[in-house]
Amino acid sequence: MINFESPIYDNPNKHYTQVKAIFDVSGNITPVSMTYDGEEFEIDKIIDIRPAASLRSGGAGIRYTCYVDGKQTYLFLEETKWFFELVQ
Repeated sequence: MINFESPIYDNPNKHYTQVKAIFDVSGNITPVSMTYDGEEFEIDKIIDIRPAASLRSGGAGIRYTCYVDGKQTYLFLEETKWFFELVQ
C-alpha cells in the first residue's frame, strides 16, 4: 500500500499551514490567504516567486515572498504542503 503521509519534523521555524490559492488556466498558483493559529489572514502583496530552498527550516519548493498582516513572510509550496517562515 502506498503511504502518502510524509513525516513532519519538529522544527520551530517551519510552520505548516492551510492556504487558499487561485489556479489560473496557465497553471500558475497564487496564494490569497493563509491560516495561522486558527485565524485566516489575507496575503496583502506578493513581491517575488521563485524555486528556492529554505535554509532556516529545511525543505525546498516554490517560495513566495509576500506580506501578511504587514509583515514580510516566506510562504513555501513544498510538493503538496504549504509552510511559512517569518523573515527576520
